[in-house]
Amino acid sequence: MAEEIAGEKSESAKRESEVLNFWSANNIFQKALSKDAPKGEFVFYDGPPFATGLPHYGHILAGTIKDSIPRYKTMRGYHVPRRWGWDCHGLPLENQIEKELGLATKRDIETLGVSTFNEAARKAVLRYSKDWKAIIPRFGRWVDMDDDYRTMDASYTESVWWAFKDLHTKGLVYEGFKAMHLCPRCGTTLSNFEVAQGYKDITDISVTVKLELVDEPGTFLLAWTTTPWTLPGNMAAAVNKDFAYATIQQNDQKYILAKDRLPTIQGEYEFIKEFSGSELIGKSYKPPFSYFADHNIKGKEKAWKVYHAPYVTLDSGTGLVHLAPAFGAEDLELAQKEGIPIVHHVDKDGFFVG
Repeated sequence: MAEEIAGEKSESAKRESEVLNFWSANNIFQKALSKDAPKGEFVFYDGPPFATGLPHYGHILAGTIKDSIPRYKTMRGYHVPRRWGWDCHGLPLENQIEKELGLATKRDIETLGVSTFNEAARKAVLRYSKDWKAIIPRFGRWVDMDDDYRTMDASYTESVWWAFKDLHTKGLVYEGFKAMHLCPRCGTTLSNFEVAQGYKDITDISVTVKLELVDEPGTFLLAWTTTPWTLPGNMAAAVNKDFAYATIQQNDQKYILAKDRLPTIQGEYEFIKEFSGSELIGKSYKPPFSYFADHNIKGKEKAWKVYHAPYVTLDSGTGLVHLAPAFGAEDLELAQKEGIPIVHHVDKDGFFVG
């Protein structure tokens, strides 16, 4: 009985086969493309999937949504070309080839030879293409998978170069900095999507560091950070000018922090005074490390000073934050605005550098 049920198609499955066979036998998709289009052409940009695996629920969901737009525009009188593509770039394919070739690091790839590695990647690109071509039409999507393009094709690469050159000629390209996540094993940056794939909640450490004011020896700003490894690259400190700050004394040293964060101070202390955060802006402090203090870096006159940053909050920490502009989007934005130096003290392998 079980074998009979397994071999019997449901009514919906039968209808699916009938519709797909009708479309195929009568070239319905091709006819939709060749019909009159009084409103002209509608260009639909369809981000291609990675060519490294089989389609999953996410592809089917996104593909169904994408399919509805060209269909609607076609019915409204537009000609909408729909050409399938393959995304051959990025880490997914490269990581897969590394595993197959037994490579562990970027240096292993260089030892093997970049051209040899690239050729292995090219051969692996379309190993799943037959499976995609069998599955995509099954959920009713109309797209030309025979005249497909690949981002690794020279014609595609040249078109990207052409577009970039045109943008550059029009003065629409500029050189700048952006804080990016980086994988020390791969030796390359990671997209926000790739970083989010490994997201999980953990208990992180935090550090409060003393920054001694230049004009008030023995008085220290208490700067807070959850990334102590960035402290050697400290270039500034930030406060919120709208917050109330306080000076307290413990033993023979004075400390400055946000008034609302005083309950976090351990041990007894003497309250000295309260003042606005705006009074701290522009003050200079001694660098926590001397690594870059002895270097002739661009914008050095703007380094190791206190600046206003609206993103400083009272939810945690001390109400003062340490800034290492090369390692945080908000820090970098503030540094570019104020002219604070941007220095790199960690290389692509994750090691400190001088």
